[in-house]
Amino acid sequence: MLEIIVGFFLSIPLYGVLIWSYFCPQESLLFGKRWVYKEEPEISDGAIRYIKVASLTSIIGLTLFFIIFILTQFRS
Repeated sequence: MLEIIVGFFLSIPLYGVLIWSYFCPQESLLFGKRWVYKEEPEISDGAIRYIKVASLTSIIGLTLFFIIFILTQFRS
């Protein structure tokens, strides 16, 4: 039971980053790289779509992982 609680609390920042990446894909793509450009870079629609799909897929996958993990812990 303790593993579930610790895993949940450790995953909260990861969920936060993934949700931020989904709703602000341009900002998350340029995070830590903005200093490279003199002007505001133009990000393609394909890159934005990729970031959104990858974030949403990761959120769903992480949620399914935790659901399966919790169900297997209560089963034993």
